[in-house]
Amino acid sequence: MSELLGNAVYQKNTPILHVIYTMVLWGGLLFVVEYLSQKFLPFRHMFDGKPSMVIRNGKIDYDQLKNNRMNINQLQSLLRQSEVFSIREVAYAFIEPNGAISILKKSPYQKTTLHDLNLPPHSVYLPVTLIRDGELLHANLQEIKKDKEWLKNQLEQQGAANIETVLFAEWLENDGLFVIPYEQHSVK
Repeated sequence: MSELLGNAVYQKNTPILHVIYTMVLWGGLLFVVEYLSQKFLPFRHMFDGKPSMVIRNGKIDYDQLKNNRMNINQLQSLLRQSEVFSIREVAYAFIEPNGAISILKKSPYQKTTLHDLNLPPHSVYLPVTLIRDGELLHANLQEIKKDKEWLKNQLEQQGAANIETVLFAEWLENDGLFVIPYEQHSVK
């Protein structure tokens, strides 16, 4: 279908109705497939696929690797991209339908959490961008309940002359304002 559309666009003697027909047909097929996969579970597995377990209990499943048309080098590459540099660290690994890898590490290799250390949880805050490319984002400044004068004072404390000289500024509760002036980021 995409080839028909591509040919129709680049050939001068193709009638516009053929282009429109191809686009409507292609869009309709995409809509039907998406609708069926959303509403009916069997179609979802058929159209979207399902994850494949390529490492089970620390052992590589070669059959699943073959089914996914992968070799050990590709598996190691995906693991390294997920910050796992040794297969011995992995208890379970899944190749997702989109090609990404999901990993559950063996317990000695898992990251420790506050719960593991019996520490109380901390509040978590989202960073809020206040300045981007020298432009003040007024809505974000209002979101954190601050005004322009407060921001100017904060910028002066960090050595920025004014808003226009700042490439990027971000506010994070409990951590304050992070500023990157244009001078630091310019290419020489």
